[in-house]
Amino acid sequence: MRAVFMGTPEIAAEVLKCLLTSEHEIIAVVTQPDRPKGRGKELAKSPVKLVAEEHGIPVLQPERVKAPESVAELRALNPDIILVAAFGQIVSKEILDLPKYGCINVHASLLPEYRGAAPIQWAILDGKDVTGITIMRMDEGIDTGDMICKTEIPITAEETGGSLHDKLAAAGGPLLLSAIKQIEEGTAVYTPQNHEEHTYAKMLRKELGKLDFTEPAEKLERYIRGLNPWPSAYTYKDGKTMKFWSASVSYEKFDACPCGTLVSVQDGMLWIMTGDGVLQVKELQPEGKRRMTTEEYLRGYPLVPGIVFGS
Repeated sequence: MRAVFMGTPEIAAEVLKCLLTSEHEIIAVVTQPDRPKGRGKELAKSPVKLVAEEHGIPVLQPERVKAPESVAELRALNPDIILVAAFGQIVSKEILDLPKYGCINVHASLLPEYRGAAPIQWAILDGKDVTGITIMRMDEGIDTGDMICKTEIPITAEETGGSLHDKLAAAGGPLLLSAIKQIEEGTAVYTPQNHEEHTYAKMLRKELGKLDFTEPAEKLERYIRGLNPWPSAYTYKDGKTMKFWSASVSYEKFDACPCGTLVSVQDGMLWIMTGDGVLQVKELQPEGKRRMTTEEYLRGYPLVPGIVFGS
């Protein structure tokens, strides 16, 4: 098939790489405009643009893909199908109706669960033990289209947002190729979603990572994993930010004390009282410093039980 691919971040780039190993012709890529990045705020190309340029594929970067001039460009390409993965803009009905076989989306959840912008992280934050990829035919809603196929990915007890992202990125391309084959052969079954069962994965913001020690330790540990690598979980010590990268949970009993209190320093971990249980911090990053094990940190900054994190 002659396909236009629409996508932006790393997970979309992995899907595109997989498509490029197939017999299908990617006639153009549509991705978000270059954006300022890093301390120098230099314009950075999206991961999808980098892959497209490496393979000599024409790249379109509209500020608004539903603008008349963008729609006209897509119409002129006359694709058989438009393939979408984490593009980052709403696709209009005018575009949805352009290709013969419609617009097919790769979504990183088991729909109708976790529609929206951050399904990978929210599956961990909510304590799910399985997630996956859904391939669907797009409609005018946000991730509301009829489903073609799914694959499940287990979420391990050590899973981070980053590791789960990589597993889902690896699964998306092959599943999309399977769906395209079904569409070509006329065997694809389009299953409507049960909209009453849908959940929404809202966009991640930095503030989400601020740890509230009145919450249960199990929830805080999930947030530390789910928000790794971005936006990351953090607290404050002596008015400075401290990120927590890895932790475990203990239900060992300690004398009553305010949540956020350091109750012990043992086994190379900080033991912090929470609303239910104790958070054992294994890896952290003080403000302005590199990421390190708690054991490394304690060699240079020995801490005494009784201090309170969070301010």
